[in-house]
Amino acid sequence: MNWLLTAFAESAANTAAEEVPEVSSFYLFLIQFGPLILMFVLMYFILIRPQRKKEKETREMINNAIVGDRVITIGGITGKIINIKDDEFTIESGNERTKITIKKWAVKEVIKPISE
Repeated sequence: MNWLLTAFAESAANTAAEEVPEVSSFYLFLIQFGPLILMFVLMYFILIRPQRKKEKETREMINNAIVGDRVITIGGITGKIINIKDDEFTIESGNERTKITIKKWAVKEVIKPISE
């Protein structure tokens, strides 16, 4: 049994004496920071990009609204647009035709009337 241990020790000493190929610094950088970079790239494509696309579509929908369109606000108020100023809509809501002025950022959805 003792001879087996010495054989393993000699084998390990011979392996340690052999030259180990040198690894480039770029490869080491890639091994260390590659997973972190990959995580940020995946996060961009999974979270950030779809959110920006949705915000862009919402902005276009609000900017293309015209007088006569129906809107739903983020608070749940619905009404018909009767006036458009810089960053405000005046909508007419309810049976009594109550006029409400709201900011454009408060619009959740614009519903175009069905034209025949």
